[in-house]
Amino acid sequence: MKKSLIALAFGTLGLGIAEFVMMGILPDVAAEMKVSIATAGHLISAYAIGVCVGAPPRVLARKYTLKHILVVLVSGFMDGNIFARLAPHFLTLLAARFISGLPHGAYFGVGSIVASKLADPGKGSTAVSIMFAGMTVANLFGVPLGTWLSNAVSWRVPFLLVGAWGVATLFCIRRWVPRVEGLPDTGFKGQFRFLKHLAPWLIIGATMFGNGSVFCWYSYINPLLTHVSGFRPESVSLLMILAGAGMVVGNLAGGKLSDIYMPGRVAMVTQGCIFAVLLSIFFFSGTGWLSVLLMCCCTAGLFAVSSPQQILLIRYSPGGEMLGAASAQVAFNLGNALGAYVGGLPLRAGLGYQYPALVAAPVALVGFSLLLVFYRRYERHAAHPDRA
Repeated sequence: MKKSLIALAFGTLGLGIAEFVMMGILPDVAAEMKVSIATAGHLISAYAIGVCVGAPPRVLARKYTLKHILVVLVSGFMDGNIFARLAPHFLTLLAARFISGLPHGAYFGVGSIVASKLADPGKGSTAVSIMFAGMTVANLFGVPLGTWLSNAVSWRVPFLLVGAWGVATLFCIRRWVPRVEGLPDTGFKGQFRFLKHLAPWLIIGATMFGNGSVFCWYSYINPLLTHVSGFRPESVSLLMILAGAGMVVGNLAGGKLSDIYMPGRVAMVTQGCIFAVLLSIFFFSGTGWLSVLLMCCCTAGLFAVSSPQQILLIRYSPGGEMLGAASAQVAFNLGNALGAYVGGLPLRAGLGYQYPALVAAPVALVGFSLLLVFYRRYERHAAHPDRA
């Protein structure tokens, strides 16, 4: 495996811990800040909104080398998490989460382009999935570690850990990632020209609704497991490891399958499975072992669609690849923000913690429908791009 791809994965690992650890430490944050769990869920939304705000302006950096852009983004992400560690009250922490999210989407966008440029012929989706693997490993080890540290010491410790990891990531990117020239400058307007076509909008919409559906449920996974599935709070860290294992398997499988089949087909089928799993979570989350199995299936699906959607947006954004790649993360995190909010609505109405999954199911169906339209219109009769 190329060291350059490992360096990129180090960055997504840190970003993954920063984004997902909030799900595991939400009760601890809510208790110290003296807010409800539903209100604390806004910290998830704040990070996601930061991603959406921070990604598009990166088109202004199109004249710089891609490696230089990566270094700047990692530095910003490191500073934001240290700020979160020092936040004295809820509003300050909310602002810190927003700032931490600003480099996230741009890093994934630029990193995806670098990974595809460094990939062997016909292995573009696999290379992108290796970069995404850092985020899945974050959920396998980093998030459970952060949850444990929050329970054992303080919820502030995981943010300090992420800040320190940023230093290691900077070193690896400087040492292992070769100089990759910036993309051809098509001008400011040229960066947005691809948005005149339907294909990227279908992918963006599918990404937003698909990931939003999962986050309706996953944002409140901790209380679901403890209050509905019957697990003890100290078991949550172990269960998060299992959820992370599902992400690792799903991510690698999605990348491999997309290099064999059409990425749109892989994303479409996976999104249909997510719809079925979310419905099953609502009905069967009261059974402990089945709830865990369904959790792993859903987290596997979440990342099985990520690299196919990312590579599709790069392919369908000629002249604006950096914005297209970043758009996937904008859609991903806008979905996360909306999902965390919508998933909290039944909780505010006094319903049980299994109801966010019921709200999530029709949202997942919308994502599937958009991918179905994309596949039938653009991929069903087309040759595989890597084999043309």
